[in-house]
Amino acid sequence: MTLTDVTLSPTPPATAAVRPYRHYVYAYPHKTAYRALPREGARLRDLWADEPKDALSLYFHIPFCEVRCGFCNLFTRIGAPGDLATAYLDALERQAAAVREALGEGARFANAAFGGGTPTYLEAAELERLCDLAEHGLGADLRAIPLSVEASPATATADRLSVLAERGTTRLSLGVQSFVEAEARAAVRPQRRGDVEAALGRIREAGIPVLNIDLIYGIDGQTERSWTESLDAALAWRPEELYLYPLYVRPLTGLGRHAADAERGEETWDEQRLRLYRHGRDHLLAHGYEQVSMRMFRRTDAPAGGGGDYACQTDGMVGLGCGARSYTSTLHYSFDYAVDMHRIRGIIDAYTQRTTREFAHADYGWAMDDEEARRRHLLQSLLQAEGLSVAEYRARFGSAPGEDFAEELERFSDRGWLDASAGTDVLRLSPEGLAHSDAAGPELFSAAVRRRMAAYEPK
Repeated sequence: MTLTDVTLSPTPPATAAVRPYRHYVYAYPHKTAYRALPREGARLRDLWADEPKDALSLYFHIPFCEVRCGFCNLFTRIGAPGDLATAYLDALERQAAAVREALGEGARFANAAFGGGTPTYLEAAELERLCDLAEHGLGADLRAIPLSVEASPATATADRLSVLAERGTTRLSLGVQSFVEAEARAAVRPQRRGDVEAALGRIREAGIPVLNIDLIYGIDGQTERSWTESLDAALAWRPEELYLYPLYVRPLTGLGRHAADAERGEETWDEQRLRLYRHGRDHLLAHGYEQVSMRMFRRTDAPAGGGGDYACQTDGMVGLGCGARSYTSTLHYSFDYAVDMHRIRGIIDAYTQRTTREFAHADYGWAMDDEEARRRHLLQSLLQAEGLSVAEYRARFGSAPGEDFAEELERFSDRGWLDASAGTDVLRLSPEGLAHSDAAGPELFSAAVRRRMAAYEPK
């Protein structure tokens, strides 16, 4: 399977069978559409000069993991040999200085997140320094805003969790993927269930308000019975949130090199994943959870884990670290992107050598025009279970989504993907539409984004 097979196959007509798993749209446009920017036109101070900065989102990217899972195509490397973690934090400090100068006075953060990679790969003292960078380097009051942190079972140690709890972490997301040891091995994520359960116990003891558990369906050999075993093992901890992810096999990943999906047949695999998704969805709904998106489920009596007053469709994102994205209304930008381990190591090493002055420019990005802003707003809203407010869309753009995207929405309606009972004030996916979010999202990509992604060479 190539990248273009997943993301850029021709849009099928309404009457054709649609592959449900084309591409996970967690941001638009995808980083593979980014290109090198002219240095003289991408000064951060200029990019942020006229942006609203009263509800920004802050993201720190830590590109280190103790092991790289077989399905992972994230920007991360195994380990941080020598003084690499210290050098990386030093670079983050320089970048924070450049970003704070570019934002100017009055910037306020509505939420914050540490992701990766595995942020808890950092030792407890290093996590303290990371929090200091957010608070003192950028002026984010972590104890006053939602703070979400990603972790793995092996790195969710008592000392690290103590630091995170004391510094105001409101949500801890643990990547478990499967409680069945044979399935974890099949996903190239070797772990013992006892170690996972012990990590969950430590997280609960730390008192972090919201626990999220990530699980994956579609692993080779997984059945409804084994899937239920993982679901019930997670439910025993009464997590405030659960994410159910379909397994994807991407180029240059551990599983991708073995082409496991090609061996078993993609159509059969699609059927397996869709069957397991529906089983997992119904199981969680029956156990007191509400569906927030295709992937996210929240316990109905749980506190909110993050977000604050930040609106992903309109507000800015300030990302620090070599894999982080930043969003202004006119430009989405980041650093170079790779999946191959050798290339990733080179990009990380280059990042650690940057000066404060070199961090004052954006390197790679995508210029956002009005059409792309409309598409992004539609995507970010429609792929959530609550749907899109037509009034909010009209207030922002002066038109209705049905006018701007008539062809696409008519196609979705013909397939039964739109909720016909939602009325005229809300545009919402039906349960079947949510199940096909990874097909619906890519169909809303613009032709320009598709061309850029098609031209991208995986590296």
